[in-house]
Amino acid sequence: MPTARQIVRKAAVRPEQVVDTLTLDHAARAKAHAHFHTAGGFCVDLALERAAGLEDGDALRLEDGRLVGVKAAEEALLEVRAGSPARLLRLAWQLGGSHVPAEVGADVLYVPASAAELVRGSGCSAEPVSRAFRPEKAAHDHSTCGHDHSHDHHHHTEKHDHGPAHDHAHDHSHDHGHDHSHDHKHGHDHDHRH
Repeated sequence: MPTARQIVRKAAVRPEQVVDTLTLDHAARAKAHAHFHTAGGFCVDLALERAAGLEDGDALRLEDGRLVGVKAAEEALLEVRAGSPARLLRLAWQLGGSHVPAEVGADVLYVPASAAELVRGSGCSAEPVSRAFRPEKAAHDHSTCGHDHSHDHHHHTEKHDHGPAHDHAHDHSHDHGHDHSHDHKHGHDHDHRH
C-alpha cells in the first residue's frame, strides 16, 4: 500500500505529477493517520507527523514521488444569515465557545448541520445546503505549535529583603516565541512552573 508522509500545498502542486484524487470531508482532511481509497480504487496510507489540515487543491506526495490530489467533499451544512452583522457575530462567538467549526463569509456563516440547535436559538435564519466545508482554523491551534502552551503560573507575592542595592524586577510578558525558562540566583526559591 502506498504511503503518503508529505503534503504539497495547492500553489506547489504540479498537475502532471497527480496520478489520482481523494475526495475528503472536513474531518478526514484534518487527520494525520488514516487509510483512504482514491477515486482510482487504490488505498493510500496517510502517515503525517501531525495533523496539518488538508485543503481543497492540496496533494499528498507518495513515497515514489507521485501525487494524489485532494478535493473537499460536499457536506450537509447550514447556511446561516442574520438581519444584522452584530447578530451574526454573536452567533459566531457562541459557536466558537462551543468548539463548533464555522466557515465565515462577508454576511454568512456555514456550519455543520449538527449545529442546528445552537443556530435555532440565535435569531438567525438557516438554510440546509450541500457544499465543501472550509471552516476557519483555530486562532490558537496547538497542533501546529512547536512547544507546549500550558502555563501554570504560581508567582508568589511575598516580599524579599535583599538590601538597598538589589533590584528585584521581573518582566513576565509572554511572547510565545521564546521558552519560559527563568534563571533566578537570589538564594531563595521562586516557583515558576510552566
